[in-house]
Amino acid sequence: MESTESSYVSSPEAPRRRSSPPPKSPASDTMEKPTYVRFLVSNAAAGSVIGKGGATITDFQSQSGARIQLSRNHEFFPGTTDRIIMVSGSINEILKAVDLILAKLLSELYSEETDDVEPRTKLRLVVPNSSCGGIIGKGGSTIKSFIEGSQAGIKISPQDNNYFGLNDRLVTVTGNLDEQMRAVDLIVSKLSEDPHYTQSMNAPFSYPAYNAMSYGPPNGTGGKFQNNKEDRSNSVTIGVADSHIGLVVGRGGRTIMEISQASGARIKISDRGDFMSGTTDRKVTITGSQRAIRAAESMILQKVSYASERAME
Repeated sequence: MESTESSYVSSPEAPRRRSSPPPKSPASDTMEKPTYVRFLVSNAAAGSVIGKGGATITDFQSQSGARIQLSRNHEFFPGTTDRIIMVSGSINEILKAVDLILAKLLSELYSEETDDVEPRTKLRLVVPNSSCGGIIGKGGSTIKSFIEGSQAGIKISPQDNNYFGLNDRLVTVTGNLDEQMRAVDLIVSKLSEDPHYTQSMNAPFSYPAYNAMSYGPPNGTGGKFQNNKEDRSNSVTIGVADSHIGLVVGRGGRTIMEISQASGARIKISDRGDFMSGTTDRKVTITGSQRAIRAAESMILQKVSYASERAME
């Protein structure tokens, strides 16, 4: 069953092999230089990573030696309803922390499954566009070697031009936990060789302006807080999981009409199969003043977030 609200989907194909520890990168000068990896999790999954009173994230940091940071509630990666986790430290510290996080999320999602097949899941890494060339390699040679070496599926999304100034792309890693960890090891080791990649470590969650609805006009000329008047008509596109679109629309379109009337914004949903780039999220375009857009998006995300959290219970 696919859960588009989470970064994980089940496709049981590979045998379970969780006896081995996370992979160790070969010792090198790069090993000791701090680097990082960012990936997406649903809002509900973020709560599991944090734990009660921050107990889980503190424990994971203590066990791994890595630093683990999350974007704030409702600070999502543009075009999704997923939060960003950044793990920083040496490569081996990062691998240990990512292994702890993914293993916990997997155990909670599939705790009732008792068969011998480990679920194949999707992990979406956030990588600067300028660093994607290093992962792809000449003629795709590097990414092919990573796929062969890890046995995981690795796919890089095209650049999404719906968001002015967005310079990151999603790298989707599909496989069981061991395969994903081998792929993350190869990818992070490669990224850490890029001096421009480590410079981004100081701005891990550079998306609040998107989530504050300060996109500017839809023709792409607007940037962050570019003197937009409250009554000027703006347009914003957000992503909503295909499985949750019905909650936004409501029976006979009643919910979407109520949201539109209450907020004063116009709301348009893309046709089936018309997804946000690199995702299975439908496009929801909200048009109106900044105030109207903020109100409409808040109502939509409340509907989606409530359903997502109930599904995780």
